[in-house]
Parts: sequence; structure tokens; C-alpha cells
Amino acid sequence: MKLKIKLRKVKTSDKKYFAKWWRDKELLRVTSGILERIDDVEVDRYFSKIILSNNYHYLILAGDNVIGHISLVSRRGNWYETAIIIEKKWQGRGFGTEAINVLLKKAKRLGIKKVYLEVRPNNLMAIRAYEKCGLKKNGIKIYPKNKYLSKTIKMAINL
Repeated sequence: MKLKIKLRKVKTSDKKYFAKWWRDKELLRVTSGILERIDDVEVDRYFSKIILSNNYHYLILAGDNVIGHISLVSRRGNWYETAIIIEKKWQGRGFGTEAINVLLKKAKRLGIKKVYLEVRPNNLMAIRAYEKCGLKKNGIKIYPKNKYLSKTIKMAINL
């Protein structure tokens, strides 16, 4: 039986999940690419920004299991950027695709019309998932000063 994906708003007691994800080198390698250890002070600082922001941050649940995080962050020109993290042991089973589809439905209900994300060019599993959700490649973003992630593919969807 396939577990149903649900999104729930992040709450203060969820910091433990973020601390785990932000310290997982495998997970970081395919997302930010930054592999330097993050200390407790930085975890507190980053997590406080999530809790205090006016953006949308959700935990991804597969049944009763917390398997990741997904967000919608307001950007310029009425665009919202999304980002997703799925724990390694839950990857490759369609949960990310389902979570993105649930998020895009929520975005539409919230009146959000334009969503984009950036993905590492070599993260083919994620690119396939995003394409299944209707996102289209619409350019390359270059970060000349980022030694960990110098280039991303930008993908977008109009809702």
C-alpha cells in the first residue's frame, strides 16, 4: 500500500528534523552542495528564520513519517520559489513528485500564479520529478562566487 503524502505547517518542535537534514552530507550534496558542518547556533539561526518568516514552510509526511520539507518563498515579480528535501531512504518512490503536486495545488488556492525552482544539473531524478509536475526548464543560473554550486537549471510553472 502506497502511503499518502500530506503537508503540514512547520512548527517550533520540528527543529530536530532540520538539524538532521542540514547535517546530512549526502542530502546536502544534491541540494545546496555545501558540505561544511553546521553548528547548533547556525541551526537555531536558520530555523528561526523559517519559523518567523511570512513564507510557506511545510513538513512532508508519508503516513505518520516525516520524510522531508517543502517551501514556497515570495520573490520579485509575484514569483514564488520552491525547494524540497526528501530524506534519502524515502527518495525514488514518487513521494517528492506527489509533495510538489500537493504544494502546487495549495499555491493555486493561495492565489499564487508563478512558481520556480533551481536544481543541480546532475540531479536527474529531481529533474524528472519536476517535469512530471509540469515544471519546464527555462534557463541556467550561474553563481560564479559559489564554489559548491556554480550552476543550476531554473524550472518554472504558471498556475
